[in-house]
Amino acid sequence: MSDMRTRLDVLFGSEIAAVERAMSEFRAGRPVIVAERDDLILALGVEALDDEIAARLEPLAGGRARLLLPAARLRRLGLERTAPGAFALPSIDVDRIAGLALKIDSRYDAPVSSVTPLDEAALELAALSLVLPGIVAMPVDAAIAATANLVRVDAADVRAFRRRNVTDLKIVSRAPVPLEGAPETEFVVFRGGEGMRDQVAILVGRPDLSRPVDVRLHSACLTGDLFGSLKCDCGDQLRDTVRLMAQNQGGILLYLDQEGRGNGISNKMKAYALQSQGWDTYDADEVLGFGLDQRRFDFAARMLTLLGVKAVRLMTNNPLKLAAMREAGLDVAAEARVLGRPTSENISYLASKRDRAGHMIDFDALAARNRIND
Repeated sequence: MSDMRTRLDVLFGSEIAAVERAMSEFRAGRPVIVAERDDLILALGVEALDDEIAARLEPLAGGRARLLLPAARLRRLGLERTAPGAFALPSIDVDRIAGLALKIDSRYDAPVSSVTPLDEAALELAALSLVLPGIVAMPVDAAIAATANLVRVDAADVRAFRRRNVTDLKIVSRAPVPLEGAPETEFVVFRGGEGMRDQVAILVGRPDLSRPVDVRLHSACLTGDLFGSLKCDCGDQLRDTVRLMAQNQGGILLYLDQEGRGNGISNKMKAYALQSQGWDTYDADEVLGFGLDQRRFDFAARMLTLLGVKAVRLMTNNPLKLAAMREAGLDVAAEARVLGRPTSENISYLASKRDRAGHMIDFDALAARNRIND
């Protein structure tokens, strides 16, 4: 029986499945056990913590719990940090934890210690789960872990999860979908890449794969792409890119489910709430514990490879995308800028992308585009 179980585990990828189960538990606000050989911690996202849960965890913690926070949040607390850190929790004080992990104007109130590789795996699990990046963690012994009705995941599997998803990426469906201004268009759906989310390649026209192909890597933006938000230029970039591809030699747009620079829609709305109070887009993310950009594009390069693309003319303003394609082995034969409409609501956002994240945005060109459209 044990041999059969082992063969089934290999066949169905138990390592990936365990991480996916842990992600589901984390998003549901339940704790999970993260293991590294004989070391075990119970990890719970700070968003899920309330007085009732704290009271249940207190006897188990025995004064050994810690609050794990990423470097970005520690900097907002007044600490000069480039790596995650941990605060000791003599008691699971909900108000103190909320202050350190969630509140805008908090400052650190105790020394911060380095995190272990096991702690880092718990923070990576939070990132994969698209919850706020703060963890209440406490060591547990094997006997308690064995009897607790909790999902258990190995730290090594969490670390390897993104890489394995890139390797396992596959096409699961495709169909022609005529678009306004681009009637000869095919949607190709890939499974894998980021978490448990599907990714889409939109093939516009008939691009010649033997030559550099016009390609845009477009991260999903519900507010801009679908509802025409004035806070960003995403919707313009999406539609204009498809239109230009259709008018020329065709191309491929990858629609990547990485909302809010990889933070997820709920965290994006938290950041938007802060922006409505005057925070810069990147400062708002840092308050929440996020760095400049959490997105990855290695799986995007894999999608292009599976489609038969070898060389690209990348339509982007983002140097990270250019670097990611080259690092993945694709030939970036040329690049082109993608301009949206400047508005009174998005001009500071565009300036922040240029000044703080190095996006190649030419404001003279933006002004010229506005004059033409007017």
